[in-house]
Amino acid sequence: MIKKPSLFKRLAGSVSMRSYEDEPEDDFEVDAPTDEKRDPSWQGAQEEVQEEGELPIDMYQTAESIVIRTLIAGVSPDDLDIAITRDMVTIKGAREEDREAPDENYYHRELYWGGFSRTILLPEEILIDEAEAKEKHGLLEIILPKVDKARSARLKVKTK
Repeated sequence: MIKKPSLFKRLAGSVSMRSYEDEPEDDFEVDAPTDEKRDPSWQGAQEEVQEEGELPIDMYQTAESIVIRTLIAGVSPDDLDIAITRDMVTIKGAREEDREAPDENYYHRELYWGGFSRTILLPEEILIDEAEAKEKHGLLEIILPKVDKARSARLKVKTK
């Protein structure tokens, strides 16, 4: 039986929300083929697929910039990969788990461990070269200066 993750798990980024957006709310069962030798791909489908978590963000604007904030607690800033274009930002990283107890000794397991990523389409063009990222106490803040479309300059024609 495939179960839809809880709302908390989807919001916390421990599972990708895109995987479940179009599925019905009801749980359903998947029957295995009677002859696994006829369909060898079934064995691969039974193995657990490791998905990346989707990083939850806050994004807002000021008069001069677009600001993206996200929690990256447990991730070293050196282990983050932030790629920026004029209209898009992609943040990738991973939280490595230090297992101190075997699975059967856990009462609750709610923290997300493993890879995560998020691609954000920006509402306006930004100046890539002036962008900056800061991390403090597990909060990542990316400041993206907006392109000033009202700015103009006069160009002087030179003679040879």
